[in-house]
Amino acid sequence: MGVLDLLLVGVVIVLGLCGVLVPGVPGSWLVWAAVMWWALQDPQPVAWWVLVGATVALLLSQVVRWTLPPRRLRASGATPRMGVYAGAGAFLGFILIPVLGAIPGFVGGIYLYERLRLGRHGEARAALRTAMRNGGSSVLAELFTCLVIAGAWLGAVLWG
Repeated sequence: MGVLDLLLVGVVIVLGLCGVLVPGVPGSWLVWAAVMWWALQDPQPVAWWVLVGATVALLLSQVVRWTLPPRRLRASGATPRMGVYAGAGAFLGFILIPVLGAIPGFVGGIYLYERLRLGRHGEARAALRTAMRNGGSSVLAELFTCLVIAGAWLGAVLWG
């Protein structure tokens, strides 16, 4: 696979990661489709293992999302800007504390947004709890899965 093709797969993965944070956009399936396209174009065993792992991870993520409360983020006062803060926090956490840092980064991003918006610690904590109960946990599960898949893809590309 050429550099331009790998760059295109990376762009689709990034679009999928952003799509996870937007209601109604099938972000996780964009990430999976990009990995599948890469695996079909680069027939090495590591590519197929990444595709199988991505498929299993996404199916497990969907099962977890179905067991969590439905997304009602708009009712809790969530805005697109909150999604940007949460996504940026999850991405930075994923990079700074490999893999598991995405979880505190996501929660920290929402807290930072609420703290800047509301100004007080107690109110920001209450708003964070409300956002996580009203669907933030399902967004976190899906985003975390997609970040793990993106990391596995990037590791396989750099390794192979």
